[in-house]
Amino acid sequence: MFGVSHADTKAMTMDAAEAWARAHAANPYVWIIEVAGQLIGEIKLHSVNAQDRRVSMAIAIYDSQQLGKGFGSEAIRLLLHHAFTELDLHRIGIRVLAYNERAIRAYQKCGFIVEGRERETAFVDGVWHDDLMMGILSRELQYHGR
Repeated sequence: MFGVSHADTKAMTMDAAEAWARAHAANPYVWIIEVAGQLIGEIKLHSVNAQDRRVSMAIAIYDSQQLGKGFGSEAIRLLLHHAFTELDLHRIGIRVLAYNERAIRAYQKCGFIVEGRERETAFVDGVWHDDLMMGILSRELQYHGR
C-alpha cells in the first residue's frame, strides 16, 4: 500500500470512506481498480510536470488475495497507454521498495527500467529500506510492444 507500515494503516469510518471516494472521483489522475464489483486497489499519477511532460505513478492492490493475478500489471498497461497516447506524456517514474520483488517484476514486465537506488528512504515496520527509482519513456512503451 504505497510503501507504508501496516501498523500505520487504520480502518476508516463510513464518512471517511465516502470523503476518500469523493476526493478520488474528483481527481482526473486517479483510477480505482475494481474486480467483479469489488474495490481491490487504485492507480494514480501525481507530481505532474506539464512543461517536461513527466509524472510519477503509484499503484496499490489493497486485497492481498488479488496479488499475483495480473490485475496490477493490466492496470499499469492501461494507464501507460492512456498517459502516453491521450495525455501525451514523455516520462513516467515510480518509486518501489527495493524488497518488493513482485512489484519490481510487474513494473519491468510493463517496460519500466531501474534507474537508481535511494538508500534508507522508507521507514516501514520499524526498519529502514531502500527505494528503487524506475522509469519508462513514451518511446520505450512503443518499443516494448504494448
